[in-house]
Parts: sequence; structure tokens; C-alpha cells
Amino acid sequence: MKKTPDPSVPVFSPALPKVYEYPLAEGWVAMAGKTDLDNDLLSLKTAGPNDWWFHVRGMPGSHVILVGNQDEEPSNELLRQAAAVAAYHSKARDGGTVSVSATRARYVSKPRGAKPGTVTIRKEIVLKVRPGIPKPPP
Repeated sequence: MKKTPDPSVPVFSPALPKVYEYPLAEGWVAMAGKTDLDNDLLSLKTAGPNDWWFHVRGMPGSHVILVGNQDEEPSNELLRQAAAVAAYHSKARDGGTVSVSATRARYVSKPRGAKPGTVTIRKEIVLKVRPGIPKPPP
């Protein structure tokens, strides 16, 4: 006899990260995780291998990904805007110029057994930016 599912029991579905979204020029979007778990989902599940990943260096903060047309490279200005979002969503928000690590999402990985929000990166570049939220494109 086949058992019918109990409607009072929630069905498991993969969680979607809760993120802040910031539209940028040329159809690009910066997405910042809200919690450690959201950061994991954003960095390791949502981000495509060619998306850019950002995080403030040396202190807690949101993981940020820059999502856009996979066939195009973002301009330096777009990279700097996404880095500014990462600086804004960190403990360095009230600082002056902040160092932000950036790399392609394919170079972001999670060490085995690491707590949520902890990742390792390779092939990083460092951008020095002021924390801020970019103005939406016209």
C-alpha cells in the first residue's frame, strides 16, 4: 500500500540564499549574502564559475558575487562597484579605504568541515575601495 505524504510535514527543497541585490550598469547585478549560510549558498551554489566573487580582507563580511552576461568581461569600474558593496556589507563599513579580495567564483572552495561562511580562495586580486552602495543605473 502506497503511503500518501502528510501535508503538515514540509517537503525538503534546496534553500535559496537571502541576498541584497544591487543593479549595476550594462545589466550586471551585485548580490551580497545576509548570513553565513546565505554566503555559502551564494558563493558555492548560486554563483556560476565565471561570476566574480568579492570579500573584504581580514574581517567578517558578506560574500558578494557579480553576475552578468557570461560572454562579457565586467569593466574595472563594475569590479570596483562590487568590491565597494563587499566593503559596505562588512565590519569595515565605517572605515576609509578598504582592501577587498576578488576572484572568479570557480576559485572559491569550502574546506572540509569548515563552519558556514568560511571559504578558501585562489588567484585573487586585491581592490582598494571606499565602502558604499552604487547608485542604480538610469
